[in-house]
Amino acid sequence: MSERPPISPRSPRAALEPEQVPPPPKRSERARNPFVVVGNAIITIVLVLMIGTGAAYYYGRQKIEAPGPLQEDKVVNIPARAGMTDIADTLQREGVIDNNRWAFIGAVFALKARSELKPGEYSFQKNASLRDVIGTIVEGKVVQHAVTIPEGLTSEQIVGRLTDNDIFAGSVKEIPREGTLLPETYKFPRGTTRDQVIVRMQQTQKRVLAEIWERRSPDLPIKTPEQLVTLASIVEKETGKADERSRVAAVFVNRLRQKIKLQSDPTIIYGLVGGKGTLGRPIKRSEIQQPSPYNTYVVDGLPPGPIANPGRASLEAAANPARTRDLFFVADGTGGHAFSDTYDQHQKNVAKLRAMEKQIQNDTVEPADDPPPPAAAGAPADANATSTTTAKPAAPKKPARSPAAARQGAAQSTAAPPVVQQ
Repeated sequence: MSERPPISPRSPRAALEPEQVPPPPKRSERARNPFVVVGNAIITIVLVLMIGTGAAYYYGRQKIEAPGPLQEDKVVNIPARAGMTDIADTLQREGVIDNNRWAFIGAVFALKARSELKPGEYSFQKNASLRDVIGTIVEGKVVQHAVTIPEGLTSEQIVGRLTDNDIFAGSVKEIPREGTLLPETYKFPRGTTRDQVIVRMQQTQKRVLAEIWERRSPDLPIKTPEQLVTLASIVEKETGKADERSRVAAVFVNRLRQKIKLQSDPTIIYGLVGGKGTLGRPIKRSEIQQPSPYNTYVVDGLPPGPIANPGRASLEAAANPARTRDLFFVADGTGGHAFSDTYDQHQKNVAKLRAMEKQIQNDTVEPADDPPPPAAAGAPADANATSTTTAKPAAPKKPARSPAAARQGAAQSTAAPPVVQQ
């Protein structure tokens, strides 16, 4: 065990004096180096910035993801050539974002979407966040408006409907050729030009026609797809009942096979008014006998072109008609038609309809002169008797206005009121 060094005794005075603390070590020359000072300052600044950025990121993320002020789904139109500030103003005015439009602008920059904002009509959901709002605009999820074009309208009538619809822009440069548009329900964003609508309808019609033509009945007496459209347009104007189309088509196909005149009122009307579609009065006797390329009481076979734009169902019916021997049909008084394959049976169907009409007239109004009976084609005829006849020259037309007339607004779609004498 080592011995401790002896403690030297201190005087009382020395014991009362405080011990002197050694001076601090001198700062090294390295610590006073300006590069070290600058480096420390930079590190401090970087740390402060990182903390600030983290806090800003957290706050910004919370702001971007937070539910928005919109109380219910709303459609808002972002005009073309609108800048980011204009878009923010529009969204703020419509209540899609809150009153702090700078939050939207900041979110756009944060999401790197400044150059991706697209004009259009957008549907924003209730409480849509800034991320949802910006995402909808960037992805171009514009509202699609459903536009229904009814079957059996002429091209001029379809153009008129497009012109009256304010979701479209521009004007139609040229009326499309009859029968080249497919009536259907389409969806378009606001601002679509009317010419673009026409092109889409034409492309759809071309595609559908090609598909149906490939599936047509092999013994169809039709030589071209254009002739199929013409036949389908007549079928479209003759009946508004889906379950009758193929049978009406069969009547005309049977007549074409037997080289019997089609004798269809809608073709006469089209020859008189063209694309206008409606006559607005009964067909005159002289018009039934008047030579015209579209008067199928005078010309053999099909008219030179379609008389309307038929729908998909009528194209299918014309391409694959029912397997019947029917050569006649007449309105049955209940919205449909009575079909027959002989002239005698057709006459009975006409008589039955006349009796029904007379009974209805007696039940509703004071008795008046009976309407003239249906006459033979080629004789003084009643335009009320629009029909399809056999090879016999005495073929009455089917009386009474058809459902297609009421459905399409045509004055005489398949049959007219009593003829106006001339």
